[in-house]
Amino acid sequence: MASPFIWLQHALPHHAISRGAGSLAASTADWIRKPLIRRFIDAYDVDMSEAARQADQFTSFNDFFTRELKPGARPLADPARCILSPADGAISQIGAIDHDRIFQAKGHHFTTTELLGGDEGAARRFEGGQFATIYLSPRDYHRVHMPTAGSLSAATYVPGDLFSVNRITAENVDGLFARNERLACLFEGEIGHFASVMVGAMIVAGIETVWSGREETHARNISRKTFAAGEHAFDAGDEMGRFFLGSTVVLLFEPGRAEWLDQFRPGTSVRMGEAIGRRT
Repeated sequence: MASPFIWLQHALPHHAISRGAGSLAASTADWIRKPLIRRFIDAYDVDMSEAARQADQFTSFNDFFTRELKPGARPLADPARCILSPADGAISQIGAIDHDRIFQAKGHHFTTTELLGGDEGAARRFEGGQFATIYLSPRDYHRVHMPTAGSLSAATYVPGDLFSVNRITAENVDGLFARNERLACLFEGEIGHFASVMVGAMIVAGIETVWSGREETHARNISRKTFAAGEHAFDAGDEMGRFFLGSTVVLLFEPGRAEWLDQFRPGTSVRMGEAIGRRT
């Protein structure tokens, strides 16, 4: 039987709550931003020693939440040999894509096609390939970076729900990551085609990318954008986007292109830029 926490999520108006949270998070009023930032740091034990600015230097809670780090705070593994973690967080699941299906939690899967907004052609590329799902907790650094070098070929906004993406929800909500609102970004590079999918969650008030700024979220329809080869090219470790309040990133690689390191399994903590896999 689902817990009260899960039933409550089904009952709540996800987008209305997220829009309300977004208004508070964007406020520049001192009486809102200062206590929000201070209490959040205390509640989640945020490590401010690695942030490039002090707590009182942020113009809003959003500015704090998407804070940049000091130079050198996240050294990169060798991108010629390694797949890099795109974010700070924890491995939710990691493994192989099996007949278009990606493992979510015990008894729960979702399909690559669903995750990519119904793009069957893109999904076929990843059949038999590898996936990694990385959960960003509230205390984590919330900028998302490139796992390997590549050029952006397409970005698809997919409307959806905004369930929480923590472990309890993943174990109880069918197709969670292909059900929530998300931005599926497709790239092509030396390693072939790969995807980085930014998945929204409860009270996530927005997703921003470095190529188009703030994405229009809480919308009704799928929106697909395609890009010319080389129009937006990135090196491994480059920033590609950020979450306004936390969520999840799902990486997809074609077969024979990536091999995950043995030490990474569900629950393992990761930091942006460390090696989570080998290029093959």
